[in-house]
Formats: sequence, C-alpha cells, structure tokens
Amino acid sequence: MNLESPKVTVAQSAEYLYNALSDVKSYEKLMPDSIAKFEVLGDDIFNFGLKGMPEIKLRLKEGVPNSKVNLAAASDKLPFTLTANITSNSETSSDIQLQFEGEFNPMMAMMIKGPITKFIETLAENMGKL
Repeated sequence: MNLESPKVTVAQSAEYLYNALSDVKSYEKLMPDSIAKFEVLGDDIFNFGLKGMPEIKLRLKEGVPNSKVNLAAASDKLPFTLTANITSNSETSSDIQLQFEGEFNPMMAMMIKGPITKFIETLAENMGKL
C-alpha cells in the first residue's frame, strides 16, 4: 500500500526541515489533535498513540541530507515506512511531501487506508509548526 500526502510549501530551508525531522522530539508538534500519547524513547525512536488506534513506535532510519528523512515502524506486526521528501525552492522556502509504504493483507489495508491517509495529510499540514 502506497499513500502520499499533498505537497506542502513551508517557509523554511530544506536544511532546517531535514534537521528538524531528524530530531524525533519534533514529531510531537506535527501530531493531530487526536493524539492520546507521545513519548520519546531514545535519540532515534518515539512512540505515539491516537485516540481509538493502537500505539505505534517509529524509528528514525537513514536519510539523505536536506532532501529525505526516513522513518520505519519499530515493530514487525505492522511493517511500514514513512518518508519525508524535501525539495528546496529557495533559501527560505521548501516543498515537503510524505510517502507511506506498507505491506498489509487486503482486509487490513482496507481498514487502515482512511485513517493513515488522514494522518499523513495532518502531519504534512502541520509542517509549518516546526
């Protein structure tokens, strides 16, 4: 299952966004209002829970400086990755788009497609809060 957020323009440099998204503490600012829990577990891992959804642990994976930040589920139960693709427009403006990729059985994919789509759209919309 591949999902993409709309591309969002943020009034920050690509370097700033890359550095902010490489810090797991920053993700708390991006979370939707329906967040029930957010906990930093280490320099490269955090746990979050949305109301009515199971908690998810995300681990920061390798990225490409100033253009890509990769996160992956820390559990094998729901294997997926979340990638932030950053494109520099100028020294003070960048575009960012989130891409979700996961392998789920058809029933699971049908159940989570709506909530995951809404979640990544909210994360993208909140990029201006960084």
